[in-house]
Amino acid sequence: MSKKKPAKKTAKATKKPAAKKPVSKHKPAAKKAAKKISLGRPTVTAEEKLFMLFHEDYEARQVFEFLRAETVGDLEQHSAQDIIHRLSRPIRETVERIRQKLADRNRCLAGDEQFAAEHKHE
Repeated sequence: MSKKKPAKKTAKATKKPAAKKPVSKHKPAAKKAAKKISLGRPTVTAEEKLFMLFHEDYEARQVFEFLRAETVGDLEQHSAQDIIHRLSRPIRETVERIRQKLADRNRCLAGDEQFAAEHKHE
């Protein structure tokens, strides 16, 4: 009878798992002071007339007229969200009047039967 040789250990089996880095509970500190975003030097003045700057954009000029903004400085007083809200308000009110007038006559817009039924009982 021959002696059985012990199986050789492979390199993979003898390696120890790599030590894990300790996980920090704190996130790396974000920039301590938020830097102000710089757009660089303006290429137009605040007194620049909007109709000159947007002379080929009819829709933009209509928005400026609605806002009563004549200069870049006037326009900069409004945020994008404010402009959208102010422009959409007359449309929302008009659609509401249309819905009410149709409901008065037992009619409704597509998918608006619930509103017409509720308005009819008022």
